[in-house]
Amino acid sequence: MNKVKIFTAGIDLGSTMTKVLILDGEGKSRAQVTGATGAEHRRLANKVMAQALGQAGLSLEEIGYIVATGYGRVNVPFADCQVTELTCHARGVSHLFPSARTAIDIGGQDAKGLKIRDGKLVDFVMNDRCAAGTGRFLEVTAETLGLRLEELGELSLKAASKVEIGSTCTIFAQAEMVALLSQGRPLAEILAGLHQAIASRVVKMVTGLKIEADVVFTGGVAQNAAVVQAIKEKLGHDVLVPDEPLFTGALGAALLAREIALKCLANGKTIPDKERRLEEARLYEDY
Repeated sequence: MNKVKIFTAGIDLGSTMTKVLILDGEGKSRAQVTGATGAEHRRLANKVMAQALGQAGLSLEEIGYIVATGYGRVNVPFADCQVTELTCHARGVSHLFPSARTAIDIGGQDAKGLKIRDGKLVDFVMNDRCAAGTGRFLEVTAETLGLRLEELGELSLKAASKVEIGSTCTIFAQAEMVALLSQGRPLAEILAGLHQAIASRVVKMVTGLKIEADVVFTGGVAQNAAVVQAIKEKLGHDVLVPDEPLFTGALGAALLAREIALKCLANGKTIPDKERRLEEARLYEDY
């Protein structure tokens, strides 16, 4: 390379949202952008990256290194390497909260528990086979009740008590909520029970890791104050939530990209470089 490129980027292509974070030469966030993933958009990480570059006032050529993560990380043709979402989440969490020992991440279609030591992942558990206890569970609930997603937590926190939701399956829980409403149970109390059920399911899953404080809660569902409160109650102590819980994985990816770039420079080597173009991914069905 003709010049040092110290800007780095992390792109987290999740099941429902794609997140891009760009770090500047001092390791500070220069841009943070989200975009929908979905079936039709999983090939279009380039569009979210273009938005982030525009926000940062940079060109793709000025980015020294790009790490892709998330379940769709292979669909980022302009990335320099791919790193698992577990590794990136652990890195992002420990950067924001150096005291973190356990992380709970609830995304659109999965929930994860991470055990962290010295900023590194040492163990994990994951549920990616069932929508119960994930963001999709909450989306289905909002659709069923004719509410906006952000209203669920707000209404739940107003409940005087909680109605127990016995079903752990999304479809059965949906039917159970409709039945409870027909019985005249207050909506806020039903939602409080729903959030309690989500917390119970996730905490039970993570208990296998031997939960240790500090506990950090990330992912899109961490934006729901009622789920945060329910998890606190289940754990019996406080949990830490980043200001931008959606970007933990992208942050970890950008930090790993920065470490790779700085290590190369410290060893007198050039940062690995390749020709990049902001193009959409070719998926298997394209062949």
